[in-house]
Amino acid sequence: MKIQKLFKGKLSSFLSFPYIIAEAGVNHEGSMELAKRLIDEAKEAGADAIKFQSYKAETLASKYSPAYWDTTKEPTTSQYELFKKYDKFWKKEYEELKKYCDKVGIEFLSTPFDFESAKFLNDLMPAFKIASADITNKPFIEYICQFGKPIILSTGASYLWEIEEAVSWIEKYGNPLALLHCVLNYPTKEEDANLGMILDLKRKFPDKIIGYSDHTLPKDMKVLEIAVLLGAKMIEKHFTFDKTLPGNDHYHAMDKGDLKLFKHNLERIFNIIGQFKKQPLSSEEISRKNARRSIVAKNFIPKGKVIQKEDLIFKRPAYGISPKFLEEVIGKRARRDIGEDEILKWEMLEE
Repeated sequence: MKIQKLFKGKLSSFLSFPYIIAEAGVNHEGSMELAKRLIDEAKEAGADAIKFQSYKAETLASKYSPAYWDTTKEPTTSQYELFKKYDKFWKKEYEELKKYCDKVGIEFLSTPFDFESAKFLNDLMPAFKIASADITNKPFIEYICQFGKPIILSTGASYLWEIEEAVSWIEKYGNPLALLHCVLNYPTKEEDANLGMILDLKRKFPDKIIGYSDHTLPKDMKVLEIAVLLGAKMIEKHFTFDKTLPGNDHYHAMDKGDLKLFKHNLERIFNIIGQFKKQPLSSEEISRKNARRSIVAKNFIPKGKVIQKEDLIFKRPAYGISPKFLEEVIGKRARRDIGEDEILKWEMLEE
């Protein structure tokens, strides 16, 4: 699915197969070879897009910004020092990755974290992703809006009024908008996922695309499945080629095996859900005929007798007159002898 198609689609269907973003972030660790491997594996596993992160440590965090992640998994205690490890890719590298994504057949995205990266990424992407941490960054949001492209806004650690405020800034420019429920913990405990908030976003913003950005440990991918069943039309999940690697975004990421499992399970779920219009299936036709009932003669009814209620009973199969027509049958005369336990049909009765 192309992201532009998602934004132009109708929002009437409660459930639909989601647009899947493999959030590679900086899991390439500054290696072009690894970045392309991530693209290949995301495509192989069935992601619609792969997303990176574009930043420079100097413009993202002060040298005194403390960690907000699990330091038993990522021991770096300074945001600045962590980001400095992974900020080697810039305009030239992302242009190369965009070309490689086009070659492979997967959409390229990257979250900008400053004005400069937003400017050069505009030429490379069909939509902009704004991180939860920038939901109050009005000047940056308004700058991105001026490119006129769809915006995906994560809502981690936000009050509803903060989301409404950010939405109002974006609506002023008329950009199509997707809001992603998100919990800004790395990793997020399953009991903290609070997927019910997806429903609140759907109620508060019925004209927006609502999705989910996940930081739980992948395990069996049930969290993502539940998010889709609650109506998430976009799923963003951190993506890696090796979950055992040290670092802030490897241990809670999915790999290609996880993504394949998620898609397989979703396909099974949607097969089970089936169609949304209530009607009998062709496979039920035999049941309609054999499991429903007809009006049946409870006793022998001679030709010419006026049929009484006491003469009738309701039995399977449904080859004759339906019990719903009982009142129309009572009082009619038998056109011929009707044997005990014989299924009544209209041609047996006089007008």
